[in-house]
Amino acid sequence: MSNKTLPAWIDIGVIPLINVCMAFAVSGLVILLIGENPIEAVQYILMGAFGYDEGIGYTLYYTTNFIFTGLAVSIAFHAGLFNIGGEGQAYIGGLGVGLMCLSLDSFMPWWALFPFAIAAGAAFGAAWAFIPAYLQAYRGSHVVITTIMFNFIASALMVYLLVNVLIEPGSMAPQTRSIADAATIPSIKELFAGLGIDISNSPLNISIFLALACCVLMWLLLWHTRLGYAIRMIGFNQNAAIYSGINTKRVIVITMCISGAMAAMVGINEVMGAQERVLLDFVAGAGFTGIAVSLMGRNHPIGIVIASLLFGALYQGGAELSFEVANITSDLVVVIQGLVILFCGALSLMIKPGLEKLFIKLTAAKESADV
Repeated sequence: MSNKTLPAWIDIGVIPLINVCMAFAVSGLVILLIGENPIEAVQYILMGAFGYDEGIGYTLYYTTNFIFTGLAVSIAFHAGLFNIGGEGQAYIGGLGVGLMCLSLDSFMPWWALFPFAIAAGAAFGAAWAFIPAYLQAYRGSHVVITTIMFNFIASALMVYLLVNVLIEPGSMAPQTRSIADAATIPSIKELFAGLGIDISNSPLNISIFLALACCVLMWLLLWHTRLGYAIRMIGFNQNAAIYSGINTKRVIVITMCISGAMAAMVGINEVMGAQERVLLDFVAGAGFTGIAVSLMGRNHPIGIVIASLLFGALYQGGAELSFEVANITSDLVVVIQGLVILFCGALSLMIKPGLEKLFIKLTAAKESADV
C-alpha cells in the first residue's frame, strides 16, 4: 500500500491522546521524585476540574478563552502562517470591547450592546493583526517576529492607557471603572437561576456559546467557502496557489485579520463577562496557550474544543492540586502544564511516523487476508 496518510480519527484523536498520556507519565515521574503519589495527584486534578459545580464552571471559563485563541492560531496555520501574536491581539481586542461597553452601558442593556461589543473587539483585534499581516505579505517581514514584537507593544500600550488615560477616577489600581451591571453579559449561574436551578458562582458566562458558535463558523469558512479553499491552498503550496490565480497577498492579510478578530473574542469573556472592566493582564497567557491548543487539536475546530477542555482542566485542577498538596507548588503545576505543551506541541509528530508504518502494515495484512 503506497498511501501513508493516517485516517483523520487517528491523526486528530489517537495521536493527541497518546501525547497526553506520555506527558502525564513524565509528570507522574516528576511527582514521584518529590515524594508524592502521582495517582492521588491525578485524582486531585480531576476532582478540582470536574468534581463540583464551581470547579466545572472555572474549567469551562478557561476553556472558553482557549477556544478563541486556539481558533485564532488555527486559521493562520491553515494559511501557512505562525501567528503567535494572539496575546496582544486579545489584549487590544479587549480594549475595543471595553471602550464600546464603557461608552454605551448607561443606556443600552447587554443584549443590545452585545453585537456592538463583538464588532468593536473584532475590529480592534483585526487592526492589531493587520500590520504584521501587511508586512508579511507585501514587505517580506516574517510574521513570527512581527507578532512577537506586537505582543510587547500591546502590553506597553495598555499599561500607558490604563495608568494615564482610562484609569477609574480616584483609583490606585490600573483599571477602568466597572461596566454597568445591566450591560454585562449574564453568567451561567444567572442563566440557571432563571430556570430555577441553583449552582455555585463562577466566572463562566454565556460567551462559551459564542466560542462554540465560532467553532462552527470557522469550520464553515475553512471547508465550505472559496476563501477557506484559498487559505488552505496557500498553506499547502503557495506557489500552486499563485499559479491557480489566487491573490496570495490579499488572502494572507485577510486570514491574519480574521485570526486577530478571533483572538479578540477573549475580551468578550473577560471584559464584558468575568472582570466587568478592562484591567492589566486580563488575557493571562491565553494567547500563548492557544498555540498548544491548536497544535494538539490538529487545527480542527473539534480538536480545538477537546484540547481547550484539557487545558482548562489543567488550569483549574492544577490550582486545586497545589492547594491540597503542600509539596506540589504552583510552579510545579506550571511544569506539568509545560510538559503537556511540550508533548502535544513541540513533540506532537514524534510518534506519527511509527503509527503510519504500523497502519500500513495492518492495512496491507488486511488486504492480503481479503484476497
